[in-house]
Amino acid sequence: MLDPKNADVWLVGGGIASMAAASFLIRDAGMPGARIHILEELGIAGGCLDGSASPTQPGYVTRGGRMLCEEVYQCLWNLLETVPSLEKPGLSVRQEIVAFNEQVSTEAHARLIGAGARILDAKHYGLNGRDRAELTRLLATPEHLLGARRIDELFSDHFFQSNFWQMWRTTFAFQNWHSAIELRRYFLRFLQEFPRMHTLAGVRRTPYNQYDSIAVPLQRWLMAQGVDVRFGHRVTDIDFDQRDPERRRATRLHVQTRQGGQTITLADGDACFVTLGSIAADATYGSNSEAPELIRDRRDGGWSLWETLALKADDFGRPHTFFNVDDNKWESFTLTMNGRTLLDRLIAFSGNEPGTGALMTFVDSNWLMSLVVPYQPHFPGMPPNTYTAWGYGLFIDAPGNHVAKPMAQCSGRELLDELLQHLGFTDIRDEALASTDVTPVMLPYGSAMFAPRKPADRPQVLPAGAANFAFLGQHVELPDDTVYTVEYSVHCAMHAVYRLFGIGKPIPPIYQGLHDPHVGLEALAAAFS
Repeated sequence: MLDPKNADVWLVGGGIASMAAASFLIRDAGMPGARIHILEELGIAGGCLDGSASPTQPGYVTRGGRMLCEEVYQCLWNLLETVPSLEKPGLSVRQEIVAFNEQVSTEAHARLIGAGARILDAKHYGLNGRDRAELTRLLATPEHLLGARRIDELFSDHFFQSNFWQMWRTTFAFQNWHSAIELRRYFLRFLQEFPRMHTLAGVRRTPYNQYDSIAVPLQRWLMAQGVDVRFGHRVTDIDFDQRDPERRRATRLHVQTRQGGQTITLADGDACFVTLGSIAADATYGSNSEAPELIRDRRDGGWSLWETLALKADDFGRPHTFFNVDDNKWESFTLTMNGRTLLDRLIAFSGNEPGTGALMTFVDSNWLMSLVVPYQPHFPGMPPNTYTAWGYGLFIDAPGNHVAKPMAQCSGRELLDELLQHLGFTDIRDEALASTDVTPVMLPYGSAMFAPRKPADRPQVLPAGAANFAFLGQHVELPDDTVYTVEYSVHCAMHAVYRLFGIGKPIPPIYQGLHDPHVGLEALAAAFS
């Protein structure tokens, strides 16, 4: 085991996985903060936990939306219990989130919307006997037998037309061609959500966007502990000594900075944690008048380090499995409303005040568009009479129902026009278009972690014999846990720190609702609704 008092730890990437690892090193291993070094290519930490001013025009933007779950997010809650709130003296961030959700609870009244802006009765899931049998078969099939099979290989057409699938897929961003293994894991991890899919009452949200509510207080706490955060540092390669397969070591980092290249040599007791891949790599931003560019050639380096490392050992994963841009690309958009006209109509239509609803999914939308209105203000220090909403589409290559262009080729104003038509808000169309700034975001690898895969495609957090290095992020393998969640990144960080440094504290177990007969019975009843 490594000695936390005498080791320097180098964390490659400044996302939530590295920030969590740094926190656990300080809190649970007793490591001095000054011996922890975070190397981040960009000028900001937080990774995909983002939220900021729009880079292309006035207004705000978040690339993704995250809905937390009380039962599932045990490692995240564990992390946030010791991070002080920035606005609530005496409370931790965890306590702040609990208090917020006691005040603002989710109970969606307009989860599914049909043609003619008609709110559907979403509590009727629409599954038939064959659908239930197919669900049961998936849950009963071990992962090694599922292999790289796709979801659409295991279900009939009727299942994909059901209200249940429309809600499930848009809550978690599944495509029909995604991995059956990942869907199975989600069913097992989120079984308790089956009876409340139509209201999403199990969702836990943060007071602001996740960057300001989670990443910022966590970063402030780390800096207060003396953690060395270096922005503008891109790690391009890592040397390993693998002569002894039972004691494989990372020995040197190759780093590119604005001043040029440099190397960092790891002493015998030092460690290195590396985040692999990136959901947000090559993200581009559009504007009211421009569509975002779709980048296909991996320009920003978010994947290049993993590509380089994968050549060094067979068990360092296969990043090319996740490079299919056409299958994995994802587009979101953020509305910045300057005035209450559109906001008030959304409230009246949905029957939900901001922050109390959930995704409103337009099931007849050619883009399968969804929209959510978060609690306001969604950003600290927002100007008066300014509000935001966030949405995304799953079928971004299809032409719109009203705008005769694929979603991927639409400007922000065209996206808003399509949305207004689905909502039936034609009487306020001109005012809404004039008073709303829309920033679309293209994410070429937005759902890459759901790609059909084989076991060797994702490396273990600690490959066999790893003596001083670990892999982190959404593209490592944690048995039974679900990618595309903040929990996954925090879980792998805890796993890496506790094992490399011999921490005896237990890691929170993976919650699965099937272990609770009450949850199982409620899920079964929902399947027959």
